Amino acid sequence: MVHTFQCLGVNVAVDVNSGAVHVLDELTYHLLELVEPPMGEHCPAEVAARLPQYDPAALEEAWQELRGLAEQGLLFEEDDYIDREKAASMQQQALVKALCLHVSHDCNLRCKYCFAGTGDFGTGHRMTMDFETAKKAIDFVIEKSGHRRNIEVDFFGGEPLMAMDTVKKTVEYARSVEKEHDKCFRFTITTNGVLLNDENIEYINREMSNAVLSLDGRKEVNDDLRPTVNGKGSYDVIVPKFEKLIAGRGTKDYYLRGTFTRFHKDFAEDVKALAAIGRNVSVEPVVGKREDPYALQEEDLPELEAEYERLAEYLKDHPETNFFHFNVDLAQGPCVIKRLRGCGAGCEYVAITPEGDIYPCHQFVGNEDYRLGSVHDGTFDKELSGRFAGLNIYTREECRDCWARFYCSGGCSASNLLVNGDIKKPHRVGCELERKRLECAIALRAIAAGMAD
Repeated sequence: MVHTFQCLGVNVAVDVNSGAVHVLDELTYHLLELVEPPMGEHCPAEVAARLPQYDPAALEEAWQELRGLAEQGLLFEEDDYIDREKAASMQQQALVKALCLHVSHDCNLRCKYCFAGTGDFGTGHRMTMDFETAKKAIDFVIEKSGHRRNIEVDFFGGEPLMAMDTVKKTVEYARSVEKEHDKCFRFTITTNGVLLNDENIEYINREMSNAVLSLDGRKEVNDDLRPTVNGKGSYDVIVPKFEKLIAGRGTKDYYLRGTFTRFHKDFAEDVKALAAIGRNVSVEPVVGKREDPYALQEEDLPELEAEYERLAEYLKDHPETNFFHFNVDLAQGPCVIKRLRGCGAGCEYVAITPEGDIYPCHQFVGNEDYRLGSVHDGTFDKELSGRFAGLNIYTREECRDCWARFYCSGGCSASNLLVNGDIKKPHRVGCELERKRLECAIALRAIAAGMAD
């Protein structure tokens, strides 16, 4: 499988199965579009006849270049991952190595697109996690992680700063048992910033390996989508605090993380606005049911795809901005299992609620059909977890022939369920946007690597 596209003035071919990326001149690009493997010794007359604008000698030279790439295993490669499908499926009970710890099911903002029901996850009651539950969650992941040494814990909500005492006690407890169990904890906190103060900023910058800072871009966009409880804008309250936190991060990771919706589709402007606050930016498309007024629709795709190209044009000249969704490793990429299975929700990664209930990820919380168990009674549904472990690009039929499958690894199960009612059935709008992001990212990487003149 070879995917060809044009982006940022560059002609690109991606050999999907080998992972090779080729930047081609116009003649070779158009020739490749007509090639059917296996390639013969010379350019066929019927192929040359379809490209009468090119000199036959130049076509033959381009044919030989493509043939050479095929002989090197860089073009028209077979899918050698299919044999590894069995290996991926055998790992039905993967080791849990990451937690999304919901220390708060409460929030001090009322975001219009909130998947968490403005903080209470649709439960109708707001609460925070007590330390005993958090302690049991840490014990749970230590037990379930087996021989894995590195463990990720994301303090999440709602708004986790509303449970800062639990956050601090949990970090202290995890650190106290690391050596005993030969584990290394890496903590992340996702915050809307409202409750940030000097003490919290200092603590986060000292203890958190990563900080995800929620902000939707321009002031007018953020204040429209992320009002406070009393309906006022949050931008002016939050931004100075984020700026102070970022200034103290040093070399530690952080991301300014925004969401774009149908209400504001010119998201490239929001990326620029966030980049003026901090260089690490992530702005993602909202996921909603088709009837949700903020949800992106299929008819929006041409406009959104053009906006990604506009953003890529801007980032081509602003390499100092690190846009998360254009980060793609053309040389190595993730391990085989991650390429096949993706994020590992439900098997390698789980979410734990303030009550101690276990779900495949934060977006499944509240859906009792996907409740995995509880840290309080020690239950864990191995059969359900195994269903998630068995999800990969081969068990999702619509992913098998997609050129982007080894990059997106089958997409988001929660989004699939929300939109299509089936964790195996990909969300088409999300897939199309993912493919466009990848084209932009690959073109940018090719330009940065000097592959394109």
